[in-house]
Amino acid sequence: MFIIQFVKDIVISAMSMLNSASPWILFSFAVAGVIHEFVSSDFMKKSTIGSTKITGLLGSTLTGMCLPICSCGTIPLGVSMYYSGAYLGPTLTFMTASPMINPIAILLAFGLLGKEIAIIYILMGFFCPMLIGLIANHFGGDELYYKPAYEQTRIQLNLKKAKRTVKQRVKAGLKWSFTDLAVVISKFTVSGMLIAGVLFTVVPQGAIQRYLGDPGIISLLGITVVAALMYVCAVGHIPFIAAIVASGAAPGVAITFLMAGCATNIAELLTIRKTIGKRAVALYAVSVIALSELGGYLANHLLPNFKPVLDYDAVTHSIKNANVFIIQFPDWLQTLCSCVMIVYACVAFVRWFRKKWSHD
Repeated sequence: MFIIQFVKDIVISAMSMLNSASPWILFSFAVAGVIHEFVSSDFMKKSTIGSTKITGLLGSTLTGMCLPICSCGTIPLGVSMYYSGAYLGPTLTFMTASPMINPIAILLAFGLLGKEIAIIYILMGFFCPMLIGLIANHFGGDELYYKPAYEQTRIQLNLKKAKRTVKQRVKAGLKWSFTDLAVVISKFTVSGMLIAGVLFTVVPQGAIQRYLGDPGIISLLGITVVAALMYVCAVGHIPFIAAIVASGAAPGVAITFLMAGCATNIAELLTIRKTIGKRAVALYAVSVIALSELGGYLANHLLPNFKPVLDYDAVTHSIKNANVFIIQFPDWLQTLCSCVMIVYACVAFVRWFRKKWSHD
């Protein structure tokens, strides 16, 4: 009976996280397919993100900051960019900036955390992705760019193919995305959500919240580890972390939590590891955690006498403005999208099992 309840709790926890992310992930699959088909590696090579130029990192940061998509939703877009010829630096920059900060999160931060924390949050959300990109470009090694993308371009240039229509190219891009990319991404995303579900079942979220809410035992390192393991959305967790700060936690806790939590989760790290490589995920994880610690330390140093925001009118006004931009998906659509991803994940595991069985 205990085992059945344990498994049930894991599934409920995993499905809750998957439901909040799956509509955006499926939307990202469609966009990724178009990027893969219309943005050639030759174009990438000539563009700023197909190199180690600082302008490529700046463009990836600004683009990511304008998209209110969770970390799991940025995975298909980032992987598609990388497979199309983008360098590792701009790819990781985009995958960091998009979930870490966006216009909706900024509005909520000003209202719920105060202008001091919000300004530090904005500055860290802008400069940290660029720093991560610089680190990735410098230490990327064999994973600096996806070499087969450029080899395929040279092969295609030697073949005389009839020009395809826009409709044909869109169909080809969507076919690649929803038959190849979706299977790979869904396998790691669903697996990551299940692992997170196990962690939340073993250590209930209520216990985590009690730990975070105790200013006497909380630390930047502790908040970093907890945030990195959780599935955190900047928009949804700003009210949560605002309550933690209001209970007496240092202001740096908010910065570290939102940076480390929004830019890292088990599903994302697992996907980067499998689709790009070990070096990429190591550079990404270490950089995010280190910069999150630095951001929290600076916030504590700059705001030694910080007083939490308790202005009900200001908070209500900020939430009202943010709600204008938040897209709320109906429950049935979230569940349907989650089921689609689970089917993709099952297909991936069946293919893996058949391949392993045939080799054995």
